[in-house]
Amino acid sequence: MGKTSNSLTSLALQKFKKNFWGVLSFWFIVLVGLISVFAYVIAPDSSQNANQMHLSIHSKKPGFKVTMLSLTLENISKQSFLDKLFFGEINQIEEIPISNFNIENNVLNYTKYASDGLVGQIKTLPLNIFPKGNVEDYIKEKTFVFGTDKYGRDYFSRILVGARISFFIGFVAVFISLVIGILLGSLAGYFGGKVDAIIMWLINVTWSIPTLLLVIAITLVLGKGFWQVFIAVGLTMWVEVARVVRGQIIGVKEMQYVTAARALGYNDFRIITKHILPNIMAPVIVISAANFAAAILIESGLSFLGIGAQPPMASWGAMIKDHYNYIILGKPYLALIPGLCIMSLVMAFMLIGNTLRDALDVKS
Repeated sequence: MGKTSNSLTSLALQKFKKNFWGVLSFWFIVLVGLISVFAYVIAPDSSQNANQMHLSIHSKKPGFKVTMLSLTLENISKQSFLDKLFFGEINQIEEIPISNFNIENNVLNYTKYASDGLVGQIKTLPLNIFPKGNVEDYIKEKTFVFGTDKYGRDYFSRILVGARISFFIGFVAVFISLVIGILLGSLAGYFGGKVDAIIMWLINVTWSIPTLLLVIAITLVLGKGFWQVFIAVGLTMWVEVARVVRGQIIGVKEMQYVTAARALGYNDFRIITKHILPNIMAPVIVISAANFAAAILIESGLSFLGIGAQPPMASWGAMIKDHYNYIILGKPYLALIPGLCIMSLVMAFMLIGNTLRDALDVKS
C-alpha cells in the first residue's frame, strides 16, 4: 500500500513538473514568500512600516534621485535582530532632502529641496553634531526605484512590506477555513441524518450572505486591525471546504476499506482521520489554492474600503485606495503598481491550483 501511495505521489509530482506555468507560479509564490519574510532586510527604507515621510518629494516618478542629509536622533532604543527582521527598525535617523550644501567656518549650510522650481529654505548646522566629523558621510544621493507616494515615502519599500499582508492572509485564512471546513464537512458527511441537516443549514445560511458583506460585519465586531482581518476572512471561507469534504466523504464512506475498518473495531475518529481524509484530500488541496487567491482579493477590497490593515501599515489594497485618484492626475503608476502585484499573486495561486487539479487527477 505504501509503495502504491509513493508511486501515485511521484506520478503527480512528475505531472506537476511538466506544467511550465505551474512550476513558474510555484517559484513566483516562493519568491513572494521570501520577500514577505525578509522585506525589511531588502527594503531601502527599513523603518517600521517603511514610513519615513518627506513631503517635499511627494509623488515623484520611478527612478527619482535626490541628495539626502541624514541626522542621527537622540535616545535611540535598542532592538533585537528578530525584532528588526519582523517589525522593522525604530526610526534612528531623520532624513532631509536637500538641493545643495556647503561648509564654511565649521558650519554646514544646506538648502532644503523644493519642487516645481521653487527655492527651499536655507538652514545651518554646526559640524560638531556629526559624530564621525566627516559631514560627507551623512550626505548621500538616494534613488527611489518606484518613486514616492503622496506622503513622500519610498514606494518600493512600501510595496515590499505590503506583500506581507497579502501573502500571509492567504495562509492564515486558508488554515482557519481548513480547520472549520474539514471538521464540519467530516461530521456532516460521515454521520448524516440530523447532524448533516444542521450543518447543511448552517452552510446554506453562511453561503447566502455575500462574502464581502459578511467579512465587513465580522470586522466591525472584532474591530479594525491586522489580525482581525485575517480571522474575519478565514471565518467566511470554510463553507466551500465543508461542502467539498462532505460530498467526498458521502461518496467513500461505504467503500470496502471503510467497512473493513469498522469491522476491525476502529472508532469513528480514527476511521475519519486515518482512512477517509487521506483519500479525499486532492480536491481539498485544489480548492485551498483557489481560496488563497480569494483571500488576497478580499483583503485588498477591505483595505480599499478602509476597514482592512490600518495606517501606517503598508497594504497593497490601501495603497490603491490612497492613490486611485492619481490615475487621472497623470501618475497612474501609483495605483497600477500595487494593482499589478495583487493581480500577479492571485494569478499565480490560480495557475498553481489548476496545475494541482490536473496533477492529482487519477483519470488523466
